[in-house]
Amino acid sequence: MIRLLVNKLSLYAPAVLSGIALIFCFPTFDLYLLSWIALVPFLISLWNKKPEQAFKAGFFMGLPYFFGTLYWIYHSINHYGGVSFISSLCIVFLLCLYLSLYTGLFALFFSMKIRSTRFPAIFIAPVLWVTLEFIRSYALTGFPWSSIGYTQYRFLHAIQFADITGIYGVSFFVVAINGAIADFFIMKRRLQDMPLFSLSQTAVGFVLLSVSIIAIFTYGYWRLNENRPGKPIRVSIIQGNIEQDKKWETAYQKEVMDTSKELSKTAVTRAPSLIVWPETSVPFYFNYDKAYTREFTDFQRELNAYLLFGSILIKETPPEGSKYLLANSAILLDPDGKTSYIYDKIHLVPFGEYIPLRKILFFLDKLVVGIGDYVPGKHYSRAETPYGSFGTHICYEIIFPGLVRKFYSRGGDFMVTITNDAWFGRTTGPYQHFSMAVFRAIENRKPLIRAANTGVSGFIDSNGRILGTTPIFQKEVMTMDVMTDSYRSFYSKYGDLFSYLCIVITVLLLINVSRR
Repeated sequence: MIRLLVNKLSLYAPAVLSGIALIFCFPTFDLYLLSWIALVPFLISLWNKKPEQAFKAGFFMGLPYFFGTLYWIYHSINHYGGVSFISSLCIVFLLCLYLSLYTGLFALFFSMKIRSTRFPAIFIAPVLWVTLEFIRSYALTGFPWSSIGYTQYRFLHAIQFADITGIYGVSFFVVAINGAIADFFIMKRRLQDMPLFSLSQTAVGFVLLSVSIIAIFTYGYWRLNENRPGKPIRVSIIQGNIEQDKKWETAYQKEVMDTSKELSKTAVTRAPSLIVWPETSVPFYFNYDKAYTREFTDFQRELNAYLLFGSILIKETPPEGSKYLLANSAILLDPDGKTSYIYDKIHLVPFGEYIPLRKILFFLDKLVVGIGDYVPGKHYSRAETPYGSFGTHICYEIIFPGLVRKFYSRGGDFMVTITNDAWFGRTTGPYQHFSMAVFRAIENRKPLIRAANTGVSGFIDSNGRILGTTPIFQKEVMTMDVMTDSYRSFYSKYGDLFSYLCIVITVLLLINVSRR
């Protein structure tokens, strides 16, 4: 019995080891080079697995991988949703069970292809991985968090080509390196077990990878040293550090507003052209609460600067007894206090701002119970100012590359993202969220301004360099001159063509498997 148990554990130990290793590749550990070898034990172990065993190996690899990088979700469920600690962890675990299905499918397809074709792992692994990672970004409202390419956000020379392929190209690159190393170890087995296999396919794969590495780093060096035209705009970020449980309490309404006002007065001494407040930073319904709105705009006129802030807007007053229809919005006031731009959040947070499949999940309510139901925006609108145009991305919208690029497919000069990461507490969540914004800046070649209620706030240039960040859970004012960038990248114009190519190749590979 003990021997059988040991054999079972050893069967899946390499997969679990790879899953644990991946945790240390993401913030705040940031061992990004580890991701280049983290999948190797897992890939090698799939060579002699039966289909059922391969799927289980992928599933067991995904559990530590996703739970270790997404555990922080428990914080908002536990602290603000009124769910017990154990129950909140169970909810996160259920999410990880779902996400692990993707790594299970990857392992199943990879093990089938590596034994039935002459293609090397250096080709099969990244194609399958990107296909499933892309599908995960859209299926069931989409959840692209923990994509393996995000581990490289500090390795700027290696990720500049994301302006062509998007984040998925970086994932392809990382998995391809893992595949190349795995090929080296399983080469002997393939020669023994597959009479038609020859070293030529693997040799071609190594040559192509070597050429790709040279091209990637050459392109990265060129982009990082390129001088694109632009003009400076001085921007101030306001990080109010407002406690989440006080934010909408009537008793603290004045205190919340006074905090942001005082920080803005400090920012004005640096003469910014634009001041940015975080998501839902005003504790009232702008334009609906007339007295508070008038007082707020009177204050804003004193700043002599554009002010972008987050607010909940009442979009429609319902019949008596019904709930209001709300929008999570970003509003831009010009120096005269006039509203010059409103953007309503398009991609709402499931279970936070709406209930997906409400007819089926009728017994559930939102994590944040309010006076109404949120409705998504419909327009990918940009604000126009004398200093340039920009799109605003609210909260976790910034993690969706396909959504963000739609704002800049026809132009734009910089991007702004406003969020409230107080939900994440003092976990790795805020740092992971910030790291993902680096890729949106590179993909669209736009400098990025990020204002977060409790941090991490900061500035990122259009090459992905992090110019400055704030510590979390501190009141901060950060002012910096940002160089605008009107360049339209290949990714902004054409989107995820690289990912679609991977999907087509995956379909062809699976058709080939089914025929065999």
